[in-house]
Amino acid sequence: MRSVFHCLTGIALLSAGAALAAEPMVAAAPPATTADALAPLDKLFSDLKRERNAKSAERLASRIWQEWFKSGSASIDLMMQWSDTAMKAEKYGVALDFLDRVTVLQPDFAEGWNRRATVHFQMKNYEKSMADIERTLRLEPRHFGALSGMAQILKASGRQEMALKAYQRVLDVYPMMRNAQNEVAALSEELAGEGI
Repeated sequence: MRSVFHCLTGIALLSAGAALAAEPMVAAAPPATTADALAPLDKLFSDLKRERNAKSAERLASRIWQEWFKSGSASIDLMMQWSDTAMKAEKYGVALDFLDRVTVLQPDFAEGWNRRATVHFQMKNYEKSMADIERTLRLEPRHFGALSGMAQILKASGRQEMALKAYQRVLDVYPMMRNAQNEVAALSEELAGEGI
């Protein structure tokens, strides 16, 4: 299985790595939509960045996910629910059909792209997953779920330095995410042992 990961040399993966290398470690502001839509997220992200209690941070992250799931369209919300049901049943092709429609009908809905990236990841379509992760991050640079997915793909494909940078970006947004903290510690130790 590891050899499959090492074969990932697609353009999407390389461009993601280049974007990581060129990007500052501070997450950029989200694209402008409406002040009403951004205000709750901005406050939640500000609180998440400052929170030092892991349980409180998890609650804030959960509220952020709730905001991300709001598409503003009953039809899109329904297709997202159907895709979720299909994913849980491991009917990934069906889930992709719904998510393809979501991304066509509402291309500025970051969570549609992120959910599709997740399905591609589950199907081991890592290049397609990375392309959808990139689209998610263009729409919502603070998307710690997408950043974490990117880091997992980079690590699995043997790009430890780039994975470390991606996990550090997760921690810039969500400092108390335990999984990202553990990965940063492990990757830092691994890279130090290699003399990098």
